[in-house]
Amino acid sequence: MNPISLTNSTINEISSWLALAREAEPLFGPMADDPDFRKGLLEAIQDGRAIAAKEEKTSDVLGGVIIDPEQNEILWLVVKQSARGRGIGQALLEAALERLDIRRPVRVQTYDESVPAGLPARALYTRFGFVDLEPAGLNPAGLPTVIMQKPAF
Repeated sequence: MNPISLTNSTINEISSWLALAREAEPLFGPMADDPDFRKGLLEAIQDGRAIAAKEEKTSDVLGGVIIDPEQNEILWLVVKQSARGRGIGQALLEAALERLDIRRPVRVQTYDESVPAGLPARALYTRFGFVDLEPAGLNPAGLPTVIMQKPAF
């Protein structure tokens, strides 16, 4: 297993991010061909709010996280299915929390506990101190979500 590096993403990696989005669409809903998603992704990359987890040897993007420091939120965290179980999600979450203000509550929208495919994400956030705050309705894929919050430190 090759070492992983975490870096601010560059515009050259946009196709890798869109590939991640396509893979995640069954759980997140349509993204890769959505002009608003593409615009938001481009802005996040340009603003330095998109962190990529890359295989050091090949520079393949294995996952990514997008944050909103103003709102103190994690907007999107995804790991390529073939790379799961390697600690990449944990590393991305750690990188996100390093860039957010942990003196304020940090929020993320994720799946509620009734979604089996969302249990690994919930477990990750829970390990980092996030707790369910409120229901957040159905996501674009039609799956029930909640807002989880990590209390201020």
